[in-house]
Formats: sequence, structure tokens, C-alpha cells
Amino acid sequence: MSENRYTILDKDFARELAKSLLDINAVILRPNDPFTWSSGWNSPIYCDNRLTLRYPKLRKKISKALINIINSEFKELDVITGTATAGIPHAAWVAENMDKPMAYVRAKAKAHGMGNQIEGGVDKGQKTVVIEDLISTGGSAISVVEALEFIGADVEAVISIFTYGFDKAQKRFAKQNIPVYALTDYPTLIDVALETGAIQKEDVELLNKWRSNPAKWPN
Repeated sequence: MSENRYTILDKDFARELAKSLLDINAVILRPNDPFTWSSGWNSPIYCDNRLTLRYPKLRKKISKALINIINSEFKELDVITGTATAGIPHAAWVAENMDKPMAYVRAKAKAHGMGNQIEGGVDKGQKTVVIEDLISTGGSAISVVEALEFIGADVEAVISIFTYGFDKAQKRFAKQNIPVYALTDYPTLIDVALETGAIQKEDVELLNKWRSNPAKWPN
């Protein structure tokens, strides 16, 4: 990857998806009443793409969009891999519709049974993409990529439903030389939220400041 950036192939669908995520409260924006993430960061946004599982029409649109990226960019995949746990259902639907094997990767190996970290199976030399529901700092997706590369798999890309586009994540993926694709992103979401009245014009500057330095916001 020559630049530490992510790619959105379908800008129209990115806007449609952003609106859908807002409509079902998968994304909630509270610029004046921030959330606290598990990392300790204060955040004016909370994203839970697992809520998309409740909406069959939306799930199908997401699956189709993920498949469109794969068909456009990666012709010779052997396996579709999901991140545990939120990426698993989307990877499963993609694999089913593409008639491909499917695997998923835990954050760490089990402490019991066979002690597997990779379930479903990816063999040495096989080409795969990683399906992720959300990219924030990029740490969880990178750990999946590293686990796959450790056993000799060829990771072609990470494909996410949504990304915040943080510099920290982009630098991590660039260091691993892993291309990143997203169906929609934070700037698109903010633009659509403003357009639909979910936020006000005066909120935009605050939301942009958070994205530029989330670890220290709002100070």
C-alpha cells in the first residue's frame, strides 16, 4: 500500500449506508454528551454495527457491497475470513453467496480444547480477505492479519463496513502493507448526519476536532 489510506469504491452506497446506520441507531452522535469508550477515550460517537443483523434487507445490501469489492479487486481468493465476533456473520454471508470456504480468527487462541485461534481453516499459501465490521485504532484487524500471516496465509486486504479513518489505524495498516477498503466512513457519516438534521452545523467543528485527536479530546 503506497499510502496509509483506505479506499471507498462506491461513494453513493457509502452515503446510503451512512444514512441507514443513523436510521437504525447503529451509529449515535452525541457531540455535547460524549460516550466513554473501553479505551478510556471520550467520544461524541458510538458505533455498533451488530444492530445491522436485525435488518435482513440492510444485511443483504452490506453483503452485496462487500462482494462487489472482492469481485472488483480480488479475483483469486481461496477463503473469506471474519474477525471474531462482529465480522463473523458478514463473512459467512459473503462466503455463502460466493460459494467460498469461510474462517474466522479470535483475538487470541483458546485456553482449552485444541487451543485454536483460527477456526474453519486457512491453509499456508491460501489467499484471503479479512471482513471487519468496524475499524477504530486498527488493533483487532491487525492482530487477525498477523495470525493469518503467521501460518503462511496471504492476506490480500481488510474490508470493513465502517472506519473512523484515524491516522493511528492508517499507519498500522501501511506498516503491514495491507490495503484497506471500507463501505462507508466517518467524514461521509458526518456529512449525511448534517444533511439529514441528525446534527447541527455548529456541531461539525467539534466532531472534526475529535477525529483529529481522539485520545486527548475534548482537552
